Amino acid sequence: MTPSSDHPLDWKFSQVFGERAPGDELQEVDVISAIGFDKSGDHLAIGDRGGRCVIFERKDGKHNLDEHRSRLELEQLDVTSTQHPEFQFKTEFQSHEPEFDYLKSVEIEEKINKVKWCATSNGSQFILSTNDKTIKLWKVKEGKVKKVKEMNPGPLTSSDNVLLSEKSFISREDKPTVANGYRQEWAEKMANNVSQYQDIHAKVADAEDTAQTRCRKVYAHAHDYNIHSISNNSDGETFLSADDLRINLWNLEISDQCFNIIDMKPPNMDDLTEVITSAEFHPVHCNLLAYSSSRGFIRLVDMRQSALCDNSARILQDGDSNALKSFFTEIIASISDIKFSKDGRYILSRDYMNLKLWDVHMDSSPVAIYRIHEHLRPKLSELYTNDRIFDKFGCCFSGDGLHYATGSYSNLVRIFSHGIGGEEGTTIEASKTPNRKPLPRAAPRVRRSSLSNLARGFYRHGHENSSSAGNDISYDLSSKLLQVAWHPEANLIASAAGNSLFMYYA
Repeated sequence: MTPSSDHPLDWKFSQVFGERAPGDELQEVDVISAIGFDKSGDHLAIGDRGGRCVIFERKDGKHNLDEHRSRLELEQLDVTSTQHPEFQFKTEFQSHEPEFDYLKSVEIEEKINKVKWCATSNGSQFILSTNDKTIKLWKVKEGKVKKVKEMNPGPLTSSDNVLLSEKSFISREDKPTVANGYRQEWAEKMANNVSQYQDIHAKVADAEDTAQTRCRKVYAHAHDYNIHSISNNSDGETFLSADDLRINLWNLEISDQCFNIIDMKPPNMDDLTEVITSAEFHPVHCNLLAYSSSRGFIRLVDMRQSALCDNSARILQDGDSNALKSFFTEIIASISDIKFSKDGRYILSRDYMNLKLWDVHMDSSPVAIYRIHEHLRPKLSELYTNDRIFDKFGCCFSGDGLHYATGSYSNLVRIFSHGIGGEEGTTIEASKTPNRKPLPRAAPRVRRSSLSNLARGFYRHGHENSSSAGNDISYDLSSKLLQVAWHPEANLIASAAGNSLFMYYA
C-alpha cells in the first residue's frame, strides 16, 4: 500500500515465529538479540542470546525462479509477488559458544550482538555474526536435492534397453550367451545398477531441500572491549567492527590482520569522556563511515584523509543540547543506534528519549525529532535505579527512505513518516492484533544487570540516589522491543519481542 499525502501507512499483522503459549516462561537464551534482512529482501537472519542464528527465506522466492518453468507458472508467481512478502524457516546453526578468557578471568557469553549479510557468490549466501569478542563469517549454501528429485531414469539406462543391447551385443541372430558368461555377467551388472539407481531415486524423492552452513573465517583477538557493531562496506571486500573505544577495518579474506582506524582511548582512562556506541559504513561511498558516541554526537569520517581518522571527522550534533542539564542529560543523550538511508543522504539515530533524522549536509541540528519516551522524563531516577535507562533501542529506514521505525516498552513499535501523520506517528503492538492498546502495568522489580560497557561505568561515578514522586511506572518495562528491521523493497517490518519474531505489512 502506498501512502497518500495525508494519511500514514495502514499496518496489518503478517506472520509470527516462535510465539509463546500463554503461561510459557521465556528462556533467556531464546531472546532475539539481532535481526537483519539481506540486500534483496529474500532472506532474513536473526541471532539470539544462546549464540544461534536462524535464517528465513521468502515463500514466493523470487530468487528461486527457474528458467525451465512454464509461462503459466511464471505468471502465477508474478501475481503472488505483488502481495506482501511472506517468509518460511530455512536453516538454523550454532554460531557462537560460551568461552572463558583466562588472561582476564572473564566469561565471554555466546549472545549474538549483530548479524550482517554479505554479497552473494555462486548462489551461496554469506553472513557475518559476532558476539562480544569474536566475529565469524558463515557460508549458507543451497541444497541441491531439489535437482535430483526432478531426475528420472533416462531411456538409455532403462532395464528394457539393457536387454536389447545384450541381444545385439551377442549376435544378429539373438543366440544364447556363450559359456564363459562374461556377457551374461555384464547384463546382470547393468540390470543391478538400474535397480540400485531406482532405489536411490525413490529415497531421494522423499528428501527435502536443505541449506548447508559452514564457518569460513574467524576474526578474533582484535578488541579489548565488547564488540557492539559490524558493518559491511559497499566495496564488497571489507567490513568494520567497533567496540567502546576502537573501530577496526577488516578484509573479508584475511582473518588474522586488521587495521585500527578510530582510537578514542585516552592515555589516562580517568580522562575518558565518551565512548563509541554504534558504527556504520556509507551505503554508496566505500571511503565514508559514520559512528555515534555516548555524548549524542555523530561523526562522519573519510578514510582517504588519514590512516587514523580520529581528528578528521565532521560532527553532527543537536543545537539544542546546550539547554538545561541534569545528571541524566548525558545518559539519555547517548545514541544507541544509527542507520544510513539507502542513498546515504540521511542518517537515523536513536537515543533513549528520541528518534532523530539527520541530513549529512547539515551538521548543526537534525531535520526532524520524534519523541518516543518523553513521558518517561519524570521517571528517570527510577529508570536509572533499575538499569532500564541503559536499554539500547534500534531503529531502521524504509527502502525508499520516507519512513522510519523503532521500538519501545510494552513491546511497541513506533513508526513515523516524513511529512505524514504528524510527530505522534503510528504505534503498533507486537502481537497478532497490533492495533489494540496495551494494558498499563506496574513495573516489576528487576535484578540489576552487570555493567556491560564503559558507558555505565563512568555514568555511575559520583551519583547519589534520589527518590521519584511516583512508585510505579504505568506500563510494562520488562517487555521491551529492541530490534526492528525494514524490508529493503516492501513496506514490511520485522520486530523481535522476547523470543518471538513478528512481521507487519502495509
